[in-house]
Amino acid sequence: MKNYFLTILFVAVAGVFSAQAQVTGKWKTIDDETGKAKSIVEIYESNGKLYGKVVEILNPAKKNAKCDKCEGADKGKPVEGLVIIKGLTKDGNEWTDGDILDPTKGKLYSCTLKLDGKDKLKVRGYLGVSLLGRTQTWTRVN
Repeated sequence: MKNYFLTILFVAVAGVFSAQAQVTGKWKTIDDETGKAKSIVEIYESNGKLYGKVVEILNPAKKNAKCDKCEGADKGKPVEGLVIIKGLTKDGNEWTDGDILDPTKGKLYSCTLKLDGKDKLKVRGYLGVSLLGRTQTWTRVN
């Protein structure tokens, strides 16, 4: 009976950790306005917070794009290699209370991430109230 209980406990704990880790990895960003794939963003966890870095720009004509409209430390940096998701924290089945940078417009938005199945990620950027924003669906890269 003791082994049965330990097995159940191990499976439950492993399930919790794997569910949290599912958001991490590489994701193909899809422009919600054009429907075209734009980049690959690697989402990773550091010190209990979630971050996302552009690791590849898919349009060859934009490979050398810089964040010219960005402010502060990101101004003029290459978009490839730029951390665009910053400081999200786990809140139930979502990651919230962080920011996402739109390097094309140079604007910083509040952000939430939520898995939609194991291979789709709903990425919502908004100003002020979540109702005043837009959602993109990113797909997992294997």
